[in-house]
Parts: sequence; structure tokens; C-alpha cells
Amino acid sequence: MPEGSTAQRRQPGTRSRRRGLIMLAGLAALVVALLVVWLIRVRSDQATGAGAARPPGSVPAPGRGADSALPRGDGGVVDVYAHARAGMLSPVVRDDPPLVYVPNLRDGTVTVIDQRTLRVVDTYAAGREPQHVVPSWDLRTLWVNNNRGNSLSPIDPRTGRPAGPAVPVADPYNLYFTPDGANAMVIAEANHHIDFRDPHTFALRHSLDVGTACAGVNHVDFSVDGSYAIATCEFAGRLVKIDIPRQRVIGYLDLGRDAAPQDIKIDPAGRIWYVADMNADGVHLVDGDRFTRVGFVRTGPETHGLYPSRDGRFLYVANRGGHMDSMKPPFPHSGDQGSVSVISFATRTVVATWPIPGGGTPDMGNVDANGSRLWLSGRRSNVVYVFDTGGPGGSEPKAGRLLARIPVGREPHGLAVWPQPGRYSLGHTGIMR
Repeated sequence: MPEGSTAQRRQPGTRSRRRGLIMLAGLAALVVALLVVWLIRVRSDQATGAGAARPPGSVPAPGRGADSALPRGDGGVVDVYAHARAGMLSPVVRDDPPLVYVPNLRDGTVTVIDQRTLRVVDTYAAGREPQHVVPSWDLRTLWVNNNRGNSLSPIDPRTGRPAGPAVPVADPYNLYFTPDGANAMVIAEANHHIDFRDPHTFALRHSLDVGTACAGVNHVDFSVDGSYAIATCEFAGRLVKIDIPRQRVIGYLDLGRDAAPQDIKIDPAGRIWYVADMNADGVHLVDGDRFTRVGFVRTGPETHGLYPSRDGRFLYVANRGGHMDSMKPPFPHSGDQGSVSVISFATRTVVATWPIPGGGTPDMGNVDANGSRLWLSGRRSNVVYVFDTGGPGGSEPKAGRLLARIPVGREPHGLAVWPQPGRYSLGHTGIMR
């Protein structure tokens, strides 16, 4: 093209327009790519429940909350149970009648006891082999875990009565809820699974296979920030640590060849986990973050259930009173030398032991709303025990007077004392945060 032609003079403008078109095309491609990523993220959240709507006052997603979101007590110190003190009843439960719901495993029934009169006021059918009565995360339903019936039966805590048909769920030995309320965790002990489900419909979202490496998976508690959980593996003698956001196994911790871990509870500071071992007659101390065993506290025969006092100073330990050779009916008398040990969280030592006059087999339960009474099922005695804890908050470990021994059905197990203080429930018989 001749130098100085019209076409040549227009070339700079043409190049500019071309560059503009290229930039626009690149920008459009970037927008499309971001839109695709966003859609994938939304669908992934829907599949895992991470994006599920949560009611006001709910907590941050596990591992995403700032340090300031952690529960704190006096002096700004982290306190796992800071929101579950006496008098801290949610408006959701404030008018619920004070009742105790007792699942009778061999009868397939639930016995209801009035907390004020210590009398049985109702008994109704559940499913086959009900193991635990579990408060939902939103505090609006109590779920009866019909283990062999493969279902969950709803109870309305406002009336104390059944609230509709049972929901089909495979092998629900126990039931928990992730701290953000996004998922239910059905502990399918016989199937070696922890099933993450919709917390309302219980539709299956993800089944975590813990295998025989965690044979007998049955009890769970959660870290203070909700980023991980630790579950007990009764028949494998170990613990399993679970990444909650990713719903996968982090690792295992062996507790000894003859160990039979049962209930598990985190301390108020969120550092040390207490693990009941019914074969070792005591409680293992585990550093949860490092996932290492750091100590052991001897309590009593067949250590089983663990319940923090309402003021967060003590841990009540139910010693069921026998060993594995006394677990099959007819139960021998030698298996009823049960007691309650009181461990100080501050010193990690036993500061009191409460015997049961005439013997007993305390198993699972909880303290009442103000912490003045400890309720425990008598697994092999077909009764419910009620202990005086020494006043509101459970502030006197030397108390421990047995107030009542209430006859119920055959093999009562994980009873629920309701209502409970707290913002939400993590499940089991009422782990409140």
C-alpha cells in the first residue's frame, strides 16, 4: 500500500477498535466463567446442605466463624457451655412442660415422667428398640431413635405427645446435628456409617463409611468452632476424628487393646475431651486438636455416660456397675454396683462419688434446666434415678442424694430431660450450645 494512503492513515483507529473488541470478548468470557463457577458452588452447597437457610441466631458455618464468634464466659474466656447455663431457656422452649422422656428398648415404648412430681404421666408406643430420645437442632422436635425399627418417631415437646408418623431412616442408633444446623448425623452403628442427612426431612445427602476401623461407632461431640467432631468406636477400642465441612475421616486414635469407649464430652475450654471407657473403669483425656491421649481418670465400674453440670464446673460420670460379661439378660446381681463420679474440670480429678443405695445401673440421661437434679436411666434395673446435685447449677459435688428411683419399662436407655437451656441442640440426649 502506498505510503500516506487513506487506508494507512485509518489503521491506528482500526487497531484500537480491534483491541476494544478483544477486551470485550475476554471480559465476556471471564463473566461466563465466573457464572459457571458460581452455579457449581450453589449446586454443591445444595447437595451438602452447606447453603441451607438457618433461623436467626444461628452460628457461623464450621471453621468459618471469626474467633469472636466462639462462646465465651466471664472474663472473655472461651466457654463451650456459656449459652447453656441455668435460666438461659430459648423462647422456643420456654413454655414446654418439664418432662423426662424415657425410651424403653425391650418394650418399644416411651415412658414420660413429670419432673416436678417425679411420677409417670404417660407411656406410648415407639418403634422397635428405641435407643435415645434426641432434641432437634431447632429445639422444636424430640426424635425417638428406633434402632431396629429403622425409623425416627417425632414427639412434640409442647404437648409431650407423639407428633405424627415415623420417618424411615436406616439403623438410627444415635442422632446428632452439625453445629451450624445444616445437617443431621445419623449414627448407623451396625452399618458402620455416619449418614449426613437433611435435618428436617432426613433425606440422605452423604454416607460416610467408617468401616470396621471404627466398629461400634456410637457417640459424638464437636469442637468449639464446629470444624471437627470426634466419635467413639466401641468395638474397635478407638476414636475417629471427622472433618465436618468436608464430611471425611481425618484419622483414628487407639485407646488400648481392651478399650470400649462410650460417651464423649468436650471440656468447657474446648481443649480436652473426656471419653468414658466401660472396660477401663474410667475416663480417657484426649487433646482434640492434636488428637493425642494425655491422661486417664479412674472413676468406677463400667464407666458409661458423661454430663456437664449446669454451671460448667463438673462432669457427672455414670458408672453402670458391671462389665461386658454382665450385659446379657438375665442380668446378674454382680453387675449392679453402679455409682456417679463427679470430676472437676479445673483439676481433672474425681472430687466426689455418689453411690446408689442397694445397687444400681446408671446409664444415660442429663441434668435438668436449672442443674439441680441429675436424671439417669437404670439400664439393667428398669428404673430411672434422680440425684440431688446440690442446688441450681449443680454447685455442690458432695451432694448426690438419691431423690427417687422411678419404675419404667424394660431396658431404659438414652432418656431426654426437657426443656434444656441453650441456643441449639447438637443431639444425643441434649448436648446444648
